[in-house]
Amino acid sequence: MTEKITILHTNDLHSHFENWPRIRTFINNRRDELNAQPNSSVITVDLGDAVDRVHPLTEVTNGKANVELLNQVHYDAVTIGNNEGLTNSHEQLDELYDDANFDVILGNLLDNHTKLGPSWAKPSKIVTTPQGTRVLLIGLTAPYLLTYPILGWQPITPDVILPKILAKNAGKFDICVLLSHLGLPVDRILARKFPQLNVIIGAHTHHLLVHGEKINHSLLAAAEKWGHYIGEITLTVNDQHQIVSDSAVVIKTATLPEQPGDAAEIAEYQEHGEKLLARNKLARIKAPMTTNLIGHSRLVNEGLHAIIEKADTQAGILSSGLFLTNLPKGIVDRNQLHQMLPHAMHVMRVTLDGYNLWRLIQEMEKNRNFLTKFPQKGMGFRGKYFGELHYEGLRYDHDAGQLFFHEDLVSPIKTYQVAMPDHYLFIPFFPTLSIIGQNEILYDENLRDVFGDYMAKHYPLTQ
Repeated sequence: MTEKITILHTNDLHSHFENWPRIRTFINNRRDELNAQPNSSVITVDLGDAVDRVHPLTEVTNGKANVELLNQVHYDAVTIGNNEGLTNSHEQLDELYDDANFDVILGNLLDNHTKLGPSWAKPSKIVTTPQGTRVLLIGLTAPYLLTYPILGWQPITPDVILPKILAKNAGKFDICVLLSHLGLPVDRILARKFPQLNVIIGAHTHHLLVHGEKINHSLLAAAEKWGHYIGEITLTVNDQHQIVSDSAVVIKTATLPEQPGDAAEIAEYQEHGEKLLARNKLARIKAPMTTNLIGHSRLVNEGLHAIIEKADTQAGILSSGLFLTNLPKGIVDRNQLHQMLPHAMHVMRVTLDGYNLWRLIQEMEKNRNFLTKFPQKGMGFRGKYFGELHYEGLRYDHDAGQLFFHEDLVSPIKTYQVAMPDHYLFIPFFPTLSIIGQNEILYDENLRDVFGDYMAKHYPLTQ
């Protein structure tokens, strides 16, 4: 007698709550339907990046609202993405899953203090079906070696940790499923390297595998991003608990029926988050602060002074595309800052000798016109265009090809420090930063909170 195991999976929701009601209804109904069939069982998983601070309710609750929504499905296992891991402080991540009714599966992140995995997660989990098939679930997240240690975490690469997890579970499972927030290129490598991985469910690179992809013994599956799709994997298993056939499909969320009350629920998430954020009053300004993609921008000017003050430097670089809205005259609250600067990025202090600072500015000037209306996506950016580069404390003379630091010609043998968003380190346009820059990311605050602190100090509510 054969057994059917169905895996329903979601990934990279990124706080797109507008799709959540239909996802929740589908998964809960589909699970009930499949469980009612003979010799059939269901496993539900989420692949991480459910959290994204671009949504006000996520921002104000540090992601706990997202966990409450995931609880509505009661997933069998959830792993984390870089948005859970890197946009929360160490303390916030430690508390994120306090009220979760699902298991967090994460095998490649250690606490720098204890040298152990976090108390809120376990590296793997075995789900035993009613027919006795043992399914091993392993969770791995993208190991950002540069940034996780700043927050007190030590990431481990998949090729190092996977053999250990598989060896520890040897003889204890019939089927192995990897919950991967590693990206499609890594998934394909792991499929070739580890034949024990029967199924690899992917995320992070937002790829869509409409009918899955077969590599050696592994079935790869993925459901794109933002809740646009729900994935469904079907495994047919024989009496010896071995897979005899496998398949993967996706269901387009937009084709699912909308229930009465869904629209009101979605609106409430937005409104409630904005109201909670707006309660936090930060500053008072006597005139509007506006932004322009091209040309003078007071907000960019204030932003430059804010990051310079934060990084304790004498110069700064900022792009106009970061500022998405204006600030009207009057009281400035946290909701306005969140709408204006929704990005998942931080201030970075860059130290360079004069020659390499000149080379960095050469890279910026070469890319200036291209970047102004470049539709930047990802790497912490939540806007539309990269925008125009603005300097404070730096002046580049195009005719002479010379760079000035507070009107002194930059010396190739002197050392200079410049403040800028860490975003510039992760995009491919300014290679000098990654090649030679001494880059200190100030991870204790995100960019909007740095701007908020600056506003509270220089434009106090009591003025």
